[in-house]
Amino acid sequence: MTHLPAHEMTATAAPKGRRSGGPRRDRSGVWGVGFVAPHAVGLALFTLVPIGIALAMSLHDWPMIGTPSWTGFANYSSLFGDPTFRTALTNTVLFVVLYVPLNLVVSLGMAAWLSPKIRHRQIFRVIFFLPTVTPIVANAVVWRMLYQPGGAIDATARSFFGIEMPDFLADPHWAMIAIVVMSVWQGFGYNMIVFSSALDSVPESQLEAASLDGANAWTAFWRIKLPLISPSLFFATTMTLITAFQVFVQPYIMTRGGPGDSTVTLVQFIYNQGFTFQKLGLASAAAWILFVIILGVTAVQFLGQKKWVHYE
Repeated sequence: MTHLPAHEMTATAAPKGRRSGGPRRDRSGVWGVGFVAPHAVGLALFTLVPIGIALAMSLHDWPMIGTPSWTGFANYSSLFGDPTFRTALTNTVLFVVLYVPLNLVVSLGMAAWLSPKIRHRQIFRVIFFLPTVTPIVANAVVWRMLYQPGGAIDATARSFFGIEMPDFLADPHWAMIAIVVMSVWQGFGYNMIVFSSALDSVPESQLEAASLDGANAWTAFWRIKLPLISPSLFFATTMTLITAFQVFVQPYIMTRGGPGDSTVTLVQFIYNQGFTFQKLGLASAAAWILFVIILGVTAVQFLGQKKWVHYE
């Protein structure tokens, strides 16, 4: 029997391998591009392109009907000189400062209360989450009726406590507070579900070890549960801040920005400039200022998370 050299055997075997199919090309990259393409096209058409157009509009005097004219940064400078814009910015910051802590405290407190030991826990979860999925316009209309003189709140206070409640939405000192209370009721259910799920994932072994060391329920919550759910707390805080800066429906439906300008927010100011006064360039400039504010606040959140967020 004749033995071929090793290099001749390799050369002879190679064509046979190729005839049986040969090495297949890795097409995973092609499939990946194919799956990502629809989302990328949608992102470009409905997000990136409108952002670019809004930036271009902010640098022009852009009427609803007519020819735009280049103004540069005149829209931005006029905004900071506009007392109505400054009031809207102040009101928005006030809403954020009041709403975000209240939302987080209420949602975290309710999540802690809805422990596995509570009977009918799932029913309570559904009840507290319902306002989140209910149309916000309908909720705002109902709360406007509750707040009005002779409404349910005023009638209850008169009947049980003999107290005459103020006209909350017509009083500039109470209007924003009333909107914040309604907004907390509307939105705390989402964060409650997030926190409740995070608390359920806390290992029982760590809680039992803390109990053996003499830690009470309050100490275990602050020293063990809260650090372990800090990623969920970071997520909820960031998302709540972003949505709070974009508040629009509640003040628009309940007060129309009044009384006076006491509840006008940045988004409502943008809406008025664009669709009431037909100053699209000014509205786009205000929208970009709001975008920069939200971007800055979010960046600060991400930069500061290393000091208090603990990932496993």
